[in-house]
Amino acid sequence: MTQPHCATAARARLDPLPGTAAPARRWLLVEYPGPWAPQALQSRLIPPPLAERLSRVAREASARVLLIRRPGRRPRSSEHRWAVVDHAAGQHWGTWRDPVDLGEAADLLSRAGSPPDLDRAGPQEPLLLVCVHGLHDTCCAVRGRPVASALADRWPDQTWECSHVGGDRFAANLLVLPDGACYGNLSAASARTVAADHLAGRVSPEHLRGLSTEPPVVQAAIVAAHARLGPAGAGHLVGRQVTALGADSWRVRLSGSGPMPAVVEATVSRGRRPPARLTCHAAGDSTAYNYEATDVRVCAD
Repeated sequence: MTQPHCATAARARLDPLPGTAAPARRWLLVEYPGPWAPQALQSRLIPPPLAERLSRVAREASARVLLIRRPGRRPRSSEHRWAVVDHAAGQHWGTWRDPVDLGEAADLLSRAGSPPDLDRAGPQEPLLLVCVHGLHDTCCAVRGRPVASALADRWPDQTWECSHVGGDRFAANLLVLPDGACYGNLSAASARTVAADHLAGRVSPEHLRGLSTEPPVVQAAIVAAHARLGPAGAGHLVGRQVTALGADSWRVRLSGSGPMPAVVEATVSRGRRPPARLTCHAAGDSTAYNYEATDVRVCAD
């Protein structure tokens, strides 16, 4: 019997979203003019030594490398764009014709450790990245491409298709930079609403997987706090302190600004989901963590 696609099965199981955003505080985006390999940096135009360097620099910089392209059919050009996006320092854009030109991007990524190290060159509007990496997972392409097309119709300059962002079973996935907000289980209609709200300063907790800039337990606390105390923007709650209460439970204290209280606390517990097929290309079942935030409350500083 044919198994359902991983995103279809995950929605039927009601797999929880909070705490599942892949961690990163900065990103290297590389516009790539051809097909993406299942592992993006193994794509044909990226020589193995350059791929190894980009991977190493990204690890050292707490960064992720994503290939990007514009949705739909676009005229071919010999010049392509790249960007280093830092959560705190903004965006620096450049261009490349030959893969050796990406050495400049690697150099910049390696020294983008603090805001003064990154010149704000190029457009600074928020970026809407939709995972459509079909050779990595079928659901990313099937569910992601209609979402990317819908967003591009409204925000053509800000919308890009991108390679794997993690969480295939939550496709369609939307990553908003430089906030690092990751949304999942989107359709074309819900993505337009989520993106419009996010750009207006209101996160959508029902679709929010988490903020990539925070660890999973803090992500889960932030999602719950937005659901309980929002609406507010992605930057209005940040992790302040995490205290272990046991092997799989924590007390998480958040700092708030804007419409959010100055201090919010939540209890977060971690469990394991029953074994399941988590990606379309998985050879078998595996388990995943889930995070549940309870006892969300406003505290005195």
